[in-house]
Amino acid sequence: MTGQGAWSGAGPAASAVALRALLAHPDWSGVTVLAGDGAGDGSTVSVREVRTVPDLRADPAGAPGALLAVALSGDREDWHLDALLRRAAAAGVVTVLLPGTEPLRLASHLLADRVGLTVLGAADPLSVALAATRLLREPDQVVAELVTRTVAACAAAPGGVDELVAELARVWRRPVWLLDGTGEVVAGPEPGPPGGQEMVTVLMPVGAQRPRPTALAAAVPTGIPAELAAVRAALGVAAGAVGHRMAEKRLTVERDARLRMSLLAELVQAAAEPDPGTRRRALDAGWQLEGWHVGIRIDVPGTVDPVTMRPEVLRAFDAAHLSALVVEQGSGWGAWSTFAEEPAPDQLQRHAMAVRRAQWLLRSSLPSAMGVGRMHRGATGLARTLGEAGDAARLAGARSASGYFVHVDRLGLGQLLLAWTRTDTFLPAARSMLEPLRAQSGDLLTTLTAYLDAESSFTETAAVLGVHRNTVTARVARAQELLGVELTDPDERLALHLACRSVLFHT
Repeated sequence: MTGQGAWSGAGPAASAVALRALLAHPDWSGVTVLAGDGAGDGSTVSVREVRTVPDLRADPAGAPGALLAVALSGDREDWHLDALLRRAAAAGVVTVLLPGTEPLRLASHLLADRVGLTVLGAADPLSVALAATRLLREPDQVVAELVTRTVAACAAAPGGVDELVAELARVWRRPVWLLDGTGEVVAGPEPGPPGGQEMVTVLMPVGAQRPRPTALAAAVPTGIPAELAAVRAALGVAAGAVGHRMAEKRLTVERDARLRMSLLAELVQAAAEPDPGTRRRALDAGWQLEGWHVGIRIDVPGTVDPVTMRPEVLRAFDAAHLSALVVEQGSGWGAWSTFAEEPAPDQLQRHAMAVRRAQWLLRSSLPSAMGVGRMHRGATGLARTLGEAGDAARLAGARSASGYFVHVDRLGLGQLLLAWTRTDTFLPAARSMLEPLRAQSGDLLTTLTAYLDAESSFTETAAVLGVHRNTVTARVARAQELLGVELTDPDERLALHLACRSVLFHT
């Protein structure tokens, strides 16, 4: 008994599709490779058409390059399967799709390898065959169906951008990512797009507040033109919806930023205690005006948008375990940490170290200068410490050796002495003192200066310079040996510190 199915080669001609691509398609997720094709990944097999037969006794004549789908197998362990494999190979069939996914008998497995057939198994071979037929013969229908499902998903998905990207991934049954201008994942699974599949990307519209192009991307199995066209069309539809939600989010972020900036401006500009209305707004925003505050100021180039880049600051603070409020302020951010009770010196030292770590982390992705004010109490104290932090940040912008970081507690007399070191009288003596370091390998002068700035903390110096702590220890020991100084002597230490500062400034 022989028979031909509904998809026996009728329809327009189609180019061959790699079996490996079909196996990677979502509609083929339930297909199992049972035998053939070396490692069994379909890497050397291409399918030109799909043929269906009712059972194992069918005659697949005239089906070169075909995928032969068997609707019913009956007893798959009898000689009918081996006979079908021989007839299929003689007819030029490249792949046989059987109902069920149980392993083949050893004899059938060896036979498939010998005649060069790939044998597949699926719980519903007719559905699998239909999906392959549509990809081969009906590309317009594939595109129309995916676009229709995309439109419905964009209209029904709740929430913001993350939720929409997740819904697209569910509907498309493939990974979907939103990428920023550097290719980093903004929304979607981690890690980012794999290298084994073809990536399809659509650039989002570039707005005035989003100078770097953002892209919506999806992974597509290579070698299926219909699927590639469908995903490209669906991405084009989805890009508009994602862009709309991004614009809505941007408006919300800008509104919140304006409220924060307005409230902070009232607190900073007020000469006296804030009025009850301002206090109420601060309470609604979650700001604690009472207590002890330590102000932080972060300056960035004018090309940086503080509203857009605020999440970068929050991530750096979080990674450094620094608890602080961050508000957009001019060309940068004002931030502060609040303590309900007056902190002990060791607690303030830990806080200072956390701020220093945050600056080091932030500079790895964003050019910035950070200043830290002294601790002050109450609402008026908040304005005062932020003002000090702003002065320190302006000074930090010219202090590369300190990691573009200045703490007001370390200023005062030292700054007056530093001004004196920048005279023509002191500079020749400083250069002569540090001459032994110039011919040595490694940046001994910069390391020694950063070490003295950090009050002899190897850990903090390593964080500022971005090197290992052991490297700092070795460099400082080498510099001390070459100069013949004793850093535990206060006078020698002060003279050396001022000399380093003077030489670096003029360099």
